[in-house]
Amino acid sequence: MMGIIRSSMEAIITIDENQCIVIFNPMAEQVFDCSAMDAIGASLSRFIPERFRADHACHVRQFGVTGVSDRQMGKLRVLFGLRANGEEFPIEASISQIDDGTGKLYTVMLRDVTERVKADNALRRSREELRDLSANLQIVREEEKTRIARELHDDLGQQLSALKMDLSSVEQLIQADSSAGGEVIRQLRGMRSLVDKTVASLRRIAADQRPVMLDDLGLIPAIEWLANDFTSRYGINVERYIEPAAIEFNRTAATTIFRIVQEALTNVVRHAEASRVTLTIRSDGEHCILRISDDGHGAAKLDAPQRRSFGLLGMRERARILGGSISIDTEPGQGFAVTVTFSVKAVQQEEAHP
Repeated sequence: MMGIIRSSMEAIITIDENQCIVIFNPMAEQVFDCSAMDAIGASLSRFIPERFRADHACHVRQFGVTGVSDRQMGKLRVLFGLRANGEEFPIEASISQIDDGTGKLYTVMLRDVTERVKADNALRRSREELRDLSANLQIVREEEKTRIARELHDDLGQQLSALKMDLSSVEQLIQADSSAGGEVIRQLRGMRSLVDKTVASLRRIAADQRPVMLDDLGLIPAIEWLANDFTSRYGINVERYIEPAAIEFNRTAATTIFRIVQEALTNVVRHAEASRVTLTIRSDGEHCILRISDDGHGAAKLDAPQRRSFGLLGMRERARILGGSISIDTEPGQGFAVTVTFSVKAVQQEEAHP
């Protein structure tokens, strides 16, 4: 048994009922940077940070009575040890007991998990940084879309409108001149019709980038426009149940919710084969709840790699930026529903203070 203890890759420490060390194997010497000669006979508290000593002593006493411990290797509960030089470090530990006839002996097997904790912390920081980066990219993209939409609407739109007016003036001049041919007038009218179509396309592209009304009038009018445009384009009716003036949304929340609705409607066109969509925005006082459902064919095994939707991933990421959550309800033949829940505090427009 002592041979096994000495050769173990885990640090093993055995203490008596007075919590004095009676076994201190070579791995424990390495982990705690202390020789067995110095450790044996000393109190175990020497290797426990001071702020944990009272709790540890109580735990050992309770374990001696009940035989029950929540300290088991692999349970990912990180404790802390104290090296001989005073350095604290994270450990995983399990404890067992045996009565040798003269009293109880408690044996602790432990491992130094410093590197694992460092790796976990680095991974957590990396995830937080990626989440912050994703949020910043969303903001930058929205700002760029806003700029492009404004330029398309204001600059190119005005130039095309001016061109249309010039064509109309030329047409009037030619009509006033009886010597001008009718073919020229027909060509000018065709050019004017083409300009009208170009202006309409330009406004549609600008609105797809970012509706001007989202900034000028707010979220609800922008969603109303989006639903009407969706119906006119694809012939799919959108039933709306929107609580009027329930919440005054801040700019970030308005953009986030608008984009989620836009992506959900796009998914309906791409995947659902639906004839009706129901869109609900309501508040229960503490939460703002957005729900988009359709009567399409639904989906099965949504988490399978081949079914993974970047649209849904984008909606989840947008919701996460505001601390929201997304739930999906779907079954084959039962349609598809996305419910997004935000805290009212996260989406509410802050009151301006004088």
